[in-house]
Amino acid sequence: MQLLWALESIRVPFLDRLFSLITYLGDETMLIVLIICMLWCVDKRKGYCLFVIAMTGTAVNQLLKAIFLIPRPWVQDPSFPIVESARAGATGYSFPSGHTQNVTSSFSAFAIWAKRKWVTLLCAALILLTGFSRMYLGVHTPLDVGVSLFVGLGTTLLCMRIYESWSSHSLRLLSCLSVLGLVAYLLLAPKGAANVQEFDAHGLESGYTLLGAALGLSFSWFLDEKYLHYEIKARPLAQAAKLICGLGLILAMKSLLKAPLNQLCGESPFANCLRYFLIALFAGAVWPLTFPFWAKLGSSHHRPKKEDA
Repeated sequence: MQLLWALESIRVPFLDRLFSLITYLGDETMLIVLIICMLWCVDKRKGYCLFVIAMTGTAVNQLLKAIFLIPRPWVQDPSFPIVESARAGATGYSFPSGHTQNVTSSFSAFAIWAKRKWVTLLCAALILLTGFSRMYLGVHTPLDVGVSLFVGLGTTLLCMRIYESWSSHSLRLLSCLSVLGLVAYLLLAPKGAANVQEFDAHGLESGYTLLGAALGLSFSWFLDEKYLHYEIKARPLAQAAKLICGLGLILAMKSLLKAPLNQLCGESPFANCLRYFLIALFAGAVWPLTFPFWAKLGSSHHRPKKEDA
């Protein structure tokens, strides 16, 4: 806590806003957007690899939180103030840092794929800045951040090696089973004096969310290999339009499906599982059905021919 108190003493409004912005690089929403960008616009194969890394890594992170049950810094020391704008994204137990692990997993993968020194340096800087932002904002300790750096990098390297060696069927099974194991542990693990009810509830909600996303995208992956075989090529403006429209529809689904599914499932965490299954299925199998349209948009053979003078 000494380092966190030292950082608290140098806080100023500008740095508060800056690090509140930087910390969103590790947000779960940002990770989802990165996976979708890879799948829809950049490289489908690497997109599915990033999906395996994200699902496996996040399941490991949530499992470690549920095993060690380390409370947030402001719970350990009630007199410690955090930057209030960071409180909404600081749910669940403290150890290890989910934001730091997310950004480490994704950006280390980008650095490995790019194989360029400047990309590696940029990714390393963004990873370290995100980890530092979690401490500056007061929502994680140095131990939380340090362990997440190693777990995130280790998960990326391991999943990349497995991705190159295993069949796609085995990879889909690995992703779903790792998240299912997390949910089973959260449901069956005994509760004791160290448990915080609010953090337990968030962990279970996150577990069901991960399970729905893993099942939905795994099923989409199977459908693509078996039937769809969609192509992602399109002109830059068409790619941008495809991405913006698709993400807009996903955000709408995320918002509009919440209330009816909660009512249907009686406020059970399973509502999140079903909601994210439908969102992932839309992202991986439904929206790609529109890709032939985007590929043709603006292509030369669809432009009207100029009349001869």
